Amino acid sequence: MATNMSDEQLPVVKFCSQNLKSGTEEWVSTTKKVREALEEYGCFVALYDTVSAEVSSNMFDSLKELFDEVPLERKLQNVSEKPYHGYFGQNPLMPIHESMGIEHPILPTNINSFTNLMWPSRGNHSFRENVTAYANLVSELDKRVKSMVFESYGVGNALRSHMESTKYLMRMIKYRVPKEKEMNLGAFPHTDKSFLTILHQNEVNGLQIKTRDNKWIQYHPFSSSSTSSFIVMAGDAFFVSSISFY
Repeated sequence: MATNMSDEQLPVVKFCSQNLKSGTEEWVSTTKKVREALEEYGCFVALYDTVSAEVSSNMFDSLKELFDEVPLERKLQNVSEKPYHGYFGQNPLMPIHESMGIEHPILPTNINSFTNLMWPSRGNHSFRENVTAYANLVSELDKRVKSMVFESYGVGNALRSHMESTKYLMRMIKYRVPKEKEMNLGAFPHTDKSFLTILHQNEVNGLQIKTRDNKWIQYHPFSSSSTSSFIVMAGDAFFVSSISFY
């Protein structure tokens, strides 16, 4: 837990049906907010009404079933040559952290393969349906943010080739309550290597963001009956690409 906490709040950007239409006044205004937030903080809070509270609740229920009910020996079968794309856990440096990945979950075959791996005897229809719906909706947010950023920097013609080469990773993470004398640390301070990361967490206040002046902001998740909140973060690849725009 960082000690130099700031009362500063992360920028909040609303994504709704009105401002998701390219070329509208709302689109231009939202594009400006997105660019300014990424340049100043490297991230922002997205209020995204396309992902309802029901969709979010269903997804978190599925994650609870995955982490709490699937045996460890089966979780360990979720392997990948890429770091953190498969199962990660039982690590003494981060004892409360457990995570698994589904590579490019907008492909139904990939979700089916993961589901059948975790529940080989019966499959899991509700898990498959919840992940499919959620992954497709969040991927749309990713596309909108990237479209705004590419357009803002005057390289909108490069967006199509970028999206065609994009391969998503859905990383599902659980941080359990630490046992006595365990380190209460889910992950070490880091930046993501990806182009863009979209993070969605439950009501537990666990995420902290470091500012330019070396202070930390505590992120407080927001939810309502009609919208969900996400943290949209620029990764290392995004930073390199933004430098090349100038």
